[in-house]
Amino acid sequence: MMGFFEHQYLSYKKNHIKNLLALAKSDGHMHPKEEALLYRIGTRYGLKSRQVKLLIDSEEKYVFNIPDNHNDRMNLLYDLILMVYADEVIDPHEVEFCEEAVRQFGMKKELVSWLIKEFDRGTPPPPDEWEEMKEEAKQNFMRQ
Repeated sequence: MMGFFEHQYLSYKKNHIKNLLALAKSDGHMHPKEEALLYRIGTRYGLKSRQVKLLIDSEEKYVFNIPDNHNDRMNLLYDLILMVYADEVIDPHEVEFCEEAVRQFGMKKELVSWLIKEFDRGTPPPPDEWEEMKEEAKQNFMRQ
């Protein structure tokens, strides 16, 4: 039997994947590379392939879930930007989705274009650089 906190953490992980799914489907279809990325991120979060598959196959209309704190919001945004790049096409619907997400986070939409430029350098930022970027985002892109 699963305890309360284990259930909460599982819900958090599933909500993270659901947010990514909402983005992946925002342009009307999900590319195989986007699906593969969902499985990789699910694995990183400790979800089993069958759990990710159930989420992917669900006909549920996902409501965007806003994480509770800046760190979790930025980590979600990191994965959202990875998803934008997954099919090697930066779709305007996906960019708008990310801009709406950061607006809901209480941040300026310019954060999305800044992150896209950073990711355009070739690879996603490594963990130590990402920690610095999260702090920079907090300093420069919070709405007053």
